[in-house]
Amino acid sequence: MSTMIKMQVIGNLGKDCVVNTVNGKNVINFTVAHTEKFTDRQGTNQERTTWVDCAYWTDKTAVAPYLQKGQQVYVEGRPEVKSYMKNDGTAGASLSLRVLEVQLLGRKGDNNLGGQQSDSGSSNRQQPAGAPAGMDDVADDLPF
Repeated sequence: MSTMIKMQVIGNLGKDCVVNTVNGKNVINFTVAHTEKFTDRQGTNQERTTWVDCAYWTDKTAVAPYLQKGQQVYVEGRPEVKSYMKNDGTAGASLSLRVLEVQLLGRKGDNNLGGQQSDSGSSNRQQPAGAPAGMDDVADDLPF
């Protein structure tokens, strides 16, 4: 039995995704910004944004056109921390996620609740928020 660390992030894409092919396999790269609001010890409202670099290795690239700047997503996968040397010579680290699942939730500023389970409860697959009319027919072919 193997163990795994799992990470879940809800946030907005910072820019449009990029689809690449590496050693014959497709990978969709995108960056998700998760902003946390909190009150510090002095009672001042603060915000902290964490950027997560995502790599989704999949043959189901039909989701790529929907992964655009501002799109709110839920991503789940295995976290990876990469260390590197900054230009000033100090050590730095970045957080990346090897995505196992991605769901479209809406656009930044939307008040809809896309991604919620339907009333019938029979399917977890949802039409992406903001998707063109007529997408219901192909929803079963999409990888989310």
